[in-house]
Amino acid sequence: MRAIDFFCGGGGMTNGLIQAGINVVAGVDLDPEAKETYEANNAPACFINADITKLPLDYFEKEFCVHPDDDEMIFVGCSPCQFYSIIRSSKEKSRKTKDLLLYFEKFVEYYRPGYVLVENVPGIMSNRESILNDFLQKLEQLGYGNRENGRCVYDVVNMKNYGIPQNRRRFSLIATRLDRQVHLPEHEEHIMTVREAIGDNKVFPYILAGEKDANLIRFHSAKKLSELNILRLENTPEDGGTRLAYKDNKDLLQKCYIGHDNSFSDVYGRLYWDRPSPTITTKFLSISNGRFGHPVQNRGLSIREGATLQSFPVNYEFKTKSLIVAARLIGNAVPPMFARKIGEVINE
Repeated sequence: MRAIDFFCGGGGMTNGLIQAGINVVAGVDLDPEAKETYEANNAPACFINADITKLPLDYFEKEFCVHPDDDEMIFVGCSPCQFYSIIRSSKEKSRKTKDLLLYFEKFVEYYRPGYVLVENVPGIMSNRESILNDFLQKLEQLGYGNRENGRCVYDVVNMKNYGIPQNRRRFSLIATRLDRQVHLPEHEEHIMTVREAIGDNKVFPYILAGEKDANLIRFHSAKKLSELNILRLENTPEDGGTRLAYKDNKDLLQKCYIGHDNSFSDVYGRLYWDRPSPTITTKFLSISNGRFGHPVQNRGLSIREGATLQSFPVNYEFKTKSLIVAARLIGNAVPPMFARKIGEVINE
């Protein structure tokens, strides 16, 4: 089996498919800062820094000898999903990403690979402006079947059910034009917790907020915090505590939350040791963007901790010294463990 990973980012999906024994030929992404990380960890897969809306349809035919109607080819389309996300953001800024799945569809139509994989936010199923139904209709027209005949399966799944220590709900689709049925990966019985993932002090030693790790493979680096935010964490109970612990302290409580105890109650909170983590976003380094405070240490998550909660291998090297860039590559990724399980379904 071979694959091309559209919107590949730092390589989460690619890496999981490689773990499943699939030869990923190339990854395509608009972000030049993803190239070095992608290729360093996923050789010999080649990173193509390109805008899919401008990439010629015959590009892969000419550059990688990818021929139409290859039964052993997989096309992966995990397009940027800000427009369909429930996270508050400017929909006008993200509108240009709304239809990227349809550009991916053009490559599917041209090459008709044996398999098509899609991963996106759950909102792509419910948003009134979603192009998902158009995409599903095109898949059926191209011979990829539908839910009734079992050759196209999709649903909203939670990563915590697949051995990943994280509450992360995502839309996932597997479709094939071959004469076989496919299914989404089976659930794991055990739900992994934050403690199991990052609780080993020998692997994740104590560090301070702002402490940098020069080793980019280990990359156990945390974002610097202001003295006030460190004081807030010192007053936040360990193991799941929230800012409500200091809601009556006018020196600590953020002005925007005065009288709004139940609004965005996770921000500035600590992770629970014995539960999966919240969704690891591109902002997981910041305690003001979610429940991203370390369970017991007075800091946010480190780069390596976030990567581990996303199920990246411990030796996955993020080839950048920028914490912001590394966090973006991690937060935008498909968890490699889930990608591996999808690859194993295809290989059955």
